[in-house]
Amino acid sequence: MTTISNETTVGDGIDNVEGHPTPELPATLSTTSSKKQKRGVSRWLPPLLVFLGIVVIWYLISLFVLDSHLRFLLPLPQDILFKGFLDPLSFTALWVALYQTVIVSMLGLAIAIVIGIVWAIAMSQAKWVERSLFPYAVILQCIPILALVPLIGFWFGYEFPSRVLVCVMIALFPMVNNTLFGLQSVDKGHKELFKLQGASRWTTLGKLSLPAALPAIFAGMRISAGLAVVGAIVGDQFFRRGTPGLGILISNYSSRLQGEQLFASIITAALFGVLVFWLFGLLGRRAVGKWYDFT
Repeated sequence: MTTISNETTVGDGIDNVEGHPTPELPATLSTTSSKKQKRGVSRWLPPLLVFLGIVVIWYLISLFVLDSHLRFLLPLPQDILFKGFLDPLSFTALWVALYQTVIVSMLGLAIAIVIGIVWAIAMSQAKWVERSLFPYAVILQCIPILALVPLIGFWFGYEFPSRVLVCVMIALFPMVNNTLFGLQSVDKGHKELFKLQGASRWTTLGKLSLPAALPAIFAGMRISAGLAVVGAIVGDQFFRRGTPGLGILISNYSSRLQGEQLFASIITAALFGVLVFWLFGLLGRRAVGKWYDFT
């Protein structure tokens, strides 16, 4: 009986090992993928719904609120597409103006980034330097560009250099402010550690302060990038000589009551601004995203 019992026990154990199905592993991969899909839907669905709502309201206003002779104030989307974007003359003028706006805005942005970082580094070295220089950055931000147009035109002319200068003036303050904030937010314990190791001021700046300030610097770049596009268009409005940019194109179409071409130019400028903002956000995530939540 004992032997039979032992055999039965062993057999039962073998049956349990060989016959019982292998336990299922947790569906980690499927859960992760489903979460990513849900996150993607939740990220893109609300803006898409808002866009569709805007298009519906656009059609309702254009068709049922505006008279036919006033429809240039809000043309139908298909008219904007065919007359503003796909018409050969409008298409050529739009791309030439966009190219000019890209050059002006990116050059102005590059100058603003360099000046802003150098300005902030100088202010971060001593409190008296910050107290001496930072008020002028605020003043530059607060002065209306329109008030400086006669001076800018007299000193630099009414062509390409003046447009770039307007871009620099509009895009400069976020770079100064964000870079200074990043440099002043370095952990004090890390600074003390560098001092104990006998690091010089420039070594501390290059190996501690600037790397720690990168998230704030890239955030400033993203803001300044959008403002540089605005500055290029504003500069076109004031300084109209030379190759026309999107600002001049918008002004010309507005004066001629060419609604389709006007909206095509505005949409192009908006899309370019969004693209630049997104690209600098992507650059920031690539640069510091592994150790900082750059959103």
